[in-house]
Amino acid sequence: MSLYRNAVWFVKGLQEYTKGGYETAAKYFVAGDLDVNLSGRDFMITGANSGIGKATACEIAKRGGTVHLICRNKERAEEARREIVEQSENENVHVHLLDMSYPRQVWEFAQSFQENHSLHVLINNAGCMVNQRELTEDGLEKNFATNTLGTFILTTALIPALKKSQDPRVVTVSSGGMLVQKLNVDDLQFEKCTFDGTMAYAQNKRQQVILTERWAAQHKEIHFSSMHPGWADTPAVRSSMPEFYEKMKNRLRTEAQGADTALWLAVSASAIKHPSGLFFQDRKAVSTHLPLAASRSTPDNEERLQTELEQLVQKFKPQPS
Repeated sequence: MSLYRNAVWFVKGLQEYTKGGYETAAKYFVAGDLDVNLSGRDFMITGANSGIGKATACEIAKRGGTVHLICRNKERAEEARREIVEQSENENVHVHLLDMSYPRQVWEFAQSFQENHSLHVLINNAGCMVNQRELTEDGLEKNFATNTLGTFILTTALIPALKKSQDPRVVTVSSGGMLVQKLNVDDLQFEKCTFDGTMAYAQNKRQQVILTERWAAQHKEIHFSSMHPGWADTPAVRSSMPEFYEKMKNRLRTEAQGADTALWLAVSASAIKHPSGLFFQDRKAVSTHLPLAASRSTPDNEERLQTELEQLVQKFKPQPS
């Protein structure tokens, strides 16, 4: 079944996920959807010092939004901030240093952020694809710690702040790669199988989509969405998938094209006309499963995913003083 899924997905990708796929889809975009004034609205973007995160941050800043860049590397973050301020002529761009793979740090950051800032939109963009099984200092598998657990903690911890704001939204940058994976809640940290970084990443991205659906059902005041940026030419793709990059580099989307739907979901009035919890590609809600791919999980397993994450994060949650 996995061979079937991979083959169908790759053919679909060649048609839809490339630069050509974006250009075809963009013919049907409503041009005015992004003509918005974002002054007075606060946006948090993880993984914002390069690629899709940085491109999204820049477009938000150009429209007057206050942008909080969540980055690991101080030097690269400050350089990204300088470029965004220069291009947008908006000084309301702030750097926060945080490694999303350290759950205790994520909790502490989210708690202190809420004491000092308001938040209207969270964009979960940070991600990693480590191709060898690697453990963090906390004993967590690195991809899972960053892509699933870090995203889960940050989102969960910021829900109270979001609920205080008008038109709150959470946008999670997932991946079409998740279409080749069925949720495997029995092996969240890839301890029982031969490790494959690309498949681990795709499994994490499936988990993000399921969490988005669950959060949408549980927190009606917030508009949740997940999205696939397509195959974009980003530093992450070049470093994590060098063979794929070499094969596809002339067909990859630009960073701005990859960021377009995340931006649209974060700022447009049209986006929130769609129900909360959906998965988007090129400004359209699309299926979270390939035809005949047997990738659907049971409601019990989806509930178990959330329960297991909630139990795991308790040991990293700061205790009230």
